[in-house]
Amino acid sequence: MNIGVCMFFTDYAIRIDELAREAEARGFESLWVPEHTHIPTSRRTPFPGGSQLPKEYAHTFDPFVSLMAAAAATKRLRIGTGICLVIERDTIITAKEVASLDALSGGRFEFGIGGGWNAEEMENHGAVFATRFKKLREQVLAMKEIWTKDEAEFHGKFVNFDKIWSWPKPAQKPHPPVLLGGESAYTLQRVVDFCDGWFPRGRAAEIILPALKDLGERAAKAGRDMKTISVSVFGAKPDEATLETYAQAGITRAILRLPPEGRDAVLPLLDQWSKFVKK
Repeated sequence: MNIGVCMFFTDYAIRIDELAREAEARGFESLWVPEHTHIPTSRRTPFPGGSQLPKEYAHTFDPFVSLMAAAAATKRLRIGTGICLVIERDTIITAKEVASLDALSGGRFEFGIGGGWNAEEMENHGAVFATRFKKLREQVLAMKEIWTKDEAEFHGKFVNFDKIWSWPKPAQKPHPPVLLGGESAYTLQRVVDFCDGWFPRGRAAEIILPALKDLGERAAKAGRDMKTISVSVFGAKPDEATLETYAQAGITRAILRLPPEGRDAVLPLLDQWSKFVKK
């Protein structure tokens, strides 16, 4: 099992290029960043964490710009979105950004995506909370057409375009892995239907292993080999017993969450957690 790290990269935290170099030097497999274009001040949608919304949610850098800086500073470290809110983005532009980042990084990009939870945030982008997953499905399928076809077209309810040319194509073939976040039965079925990996949150640890069995059964029913579906636990508990359980279950990677703070707080955690990498 691979060990990665993630952080809400903000304007007051350690620079992402510095952290990327430090993470790679310690043997971590990957570095992940989330996305929020903004946070509406209305706060109509309650924070799923059950407390006041943390400061970092309104201070995040753009994920693609950040990850390009991380890729440029490293040689082997994989980079990923955890998660990209594709429903708040233009489909063709996002396909271009993913392909560009994957090509420039030498095929090191993992495309973590999700439907999001903040209704007014997505409304500001013209997306509708109730239909967000229907839109997300069409966007993923349309982007896969753009990444893999010289002349791509897509005709759906939410995404619609005639034949287009769009290069570069991603370095990874057929395209970077698309990992879907969430833990519901609907999420598992969507992973099987149109994604390449499952991206559950570590705070839902008690349901991950039972859901992993469910995912395998759904994959078998659809004729998919589980070897083609990765499982990456986002925000996994940095605990040896927990990580060993995940490894024994065949989980692809565990991603440990770093606080959005300066190097004096972050680098000692990397040193501490590097023992999991070595093991």
